[in-house]
Amino acid sequence: MSWESTDRTMDLNEFKRQLQGHFSDGLAIIVGSGLSAAEGIPGMGKLADHLLENVPNRITSEVQPEWSPIASDLKNNIDLESALSRNRPSDALEAVIVELTSKLILEAERQVIEQVVNGNKTLRLTRLIPHLLKPENGIPIVTTNYDRLVEVAVEQSGLSLNTLFVGQHFGRLDPESSHLLLCKRIDKTKTGVKLNISKHAVVLKPHGSLDWYQHHSGPVRCPFPLGLQRLIITPGLNKYRDGYNKPFDSHRERANREIDKASRYLILGFGFNDAHLQTHLESELERGKPALVLTHSLTPHAEKLAKGSGRLTALCAAPDHLGTKVISKNGVESIPGASIWDLGHFIQDVLEP
Repeated sequence: MSWESTDRTMDLNEFKRQLQGHFSDGLAIIVGSGLSAAEGIPGMGKLADHLLENVPNRITSEVQPEWSPIASDLKNNIDLESALSRNRPSDALEAVIVELTSKLILEAERQVIEQVVNGNKTLRLTRLIPHLLKPENGIPIVTTNYDRLVEVAVEQSGLSLNTLFVGQHFGRLDPESSHLLLCKRIDKTKTGVKLNISKHAVVLKPHGSLDWYQHHSGPVRCPFPLGLQRLIITPGLNKYRDGYNKPFDSHRERANREIDKASRYLILGFGFNDAHLQTHLESELERGKPALVLTHSLTPHAEKLAKGSGRLTALCAAPDHLGTKVISKNGVESIPGASIWDLGHFIQDVLEP
């Protein structure tokens, strides 16, 4: 992003025009847990508390020695990602973590979607989508979130959805057919025919989804609660092992391709604390592709990226939560009284002023 302001003078109107200019061709969207947290889904901190409270009651005495160092790290305020990286869980312990994680997020997700359906809530992403260009191959949205708020937001905005699965009730992984099924009609052209594809978003979930299950025939996508293993990758080292299995590999590889070919990025609630996903993203940022980050707070690594990258601008919550910190190659600046780091306020104040 071209960024002209400095800490000496900040023309807010000009800054907003620069931000508006970011919403153009070639935009890929990266969604992290911060966006879901803003809608009411528990973040990593609450998930860690949930695991601390419930894992001991769900594991055998044989597994307890594996859990103890993880619990100790969490009690010492080491984040869940780091705790599970330092102490790799066995399959037995990971199964318990997956089950408890799914249960916590499913209940929160149900409450959020119920508010949406009843007309008491509009998801921030639903409000954003009308402001995005709609490329023929779909808006690429890469998310690390297990919940399905992105999918709900896309469909509520009127767009179709490509999840790389085919079928609504017992869907099978078939990326090619999932795209072709979006064809509305076939138009004749002077040189042949052209598929007329519905406006859509391609939602890529390299860490899995609450509606993915492991069936004996292969991975399936099903909206109903099944008595099968849910396919979600927990934080920590096991993601590097599980991420190469289907359907995670298909989503990860497509996500990496979309990141590589994008010309700019909108990064929402993603703190750059996930090396599994951000390898390609960081590489492209270092090549100078522009990026806009909206998030409550940045990790030190992300702040270093923003200050060191010529074309990355991050908007974060000010310490008083009433304003916005702008972090870029120019250093740290402040916009008092405007919480445009929050996507909802950003839409209202920048995209719909």
